[in-house]
Parts: sequence; structure tokens; C-alpha cells
Amino acid sequence: MILTPQTSNGQIREMEQTKPPIRMLDIAKCYRRQSDVSHAPMFHQFEGLVVDSDISIAHLKGVLDFFVKSYFGEKRKSRIRPYHFEFTEPSFEVDITCGVCLGSGCKLCKEGWLEMGGAGMVHPNVLRNGGIDPEKYTGFAFGWGVERVLMMKEGLKIDDLRLLYSNKLEFLQQF
Repeated sequence: MILTPQTSNGQIREMEQTKPPIRMLDIAKCYRRQSDVSHAPMFHQFEGLVVDSDISIAHLKGVLDFFVKSYFGEKRKSRIRPYHFEFTEPSFEVDITCGVCLGSGCKLCKEGWLEMGGAGMVHPNVLRNGGIDPEKYTGFAFGWGVERVLMMKEGLKIDDLRLLYSNKLEFLQQF
């Protein structure tokens, strides 16, 4: 048995089975050798994929902004920073303004921003391996941990992600 560290394998399956336009969301369990206040050894990853003609970074940023405003509220903002992921080019880290200080800086975020996850434009080789012509179609993908997003929404009520998997009644009663 293999415990998968990410959910991206669902994207290639979707590309193999569906012709563009593609709009896909996937939520699945992931396993990693990490355990600290913002990482758990098992977590749920939320991942999205869009493939169509003329998809751009502007479309990706629009979807990210819509999610942040819809889930976290109108006062929260998102930003993308250059990063490297193997299967996207260009790739980005996605940050949101802290829910505690709204971007001014505090003990939770330090500088006003919290890392939410990763995103980027689907690499042409990934499209090709999925049976999609990268000369005709482009796409974007994004993904983040469900528990981390909950932690960001709740602010300091959850200062250690691992508490979500504990059986501490006093912690759970706040919800």
C-alpha cells in the first residue's frame, strides 16, 4: 500500500478521461512525514484544475480571489508569490492576509500574511501526458490543506493544527 503525499494524480486521470473544457475539484487524504503546529502527518488536500483554451494567470488569480472573499470574508486579500513546483510553470505560493491583524502583523503571522497553498499554470508536459494538446489548451491548478484553511479562518482559536485530531474536549467545545 502506498500513502500518497498529494492529490495531483487525480488531475492526470481527469485529463485522460475528459476532453477540455475541464473544471475539476478533488478532496482526498494525504500523508507526509511532517508534524508541527501547521502540519499534520495525515491531512485532507483540496485541489482544483481548469483546462480550456486561452486560460491565463488572470483567471487563476480571479478564482483565488473569489475563494478568499467567499470563504474568509470581504476584508481578506490574497496574493501570489513566485515559487517552484514540478508540474506547473509558472508556479506560485498563495498567501492570504491574516485574520487576526488583517495584514498589519501579529504573533500568528509575523508580517501580515499566511501561506495558504500552491498554484500555477499547468506545465505543457503535464497536459501532453494527459492527452491534451498544449498548443490548443492551457490550464491552472491549485491546492491546499483543508485543515490549514480552517486554522486560518478560525485565527488564534487553532494555534496548532494537530489539535484538530486530538480528543481534547476543552478544545473541541469552542466550536
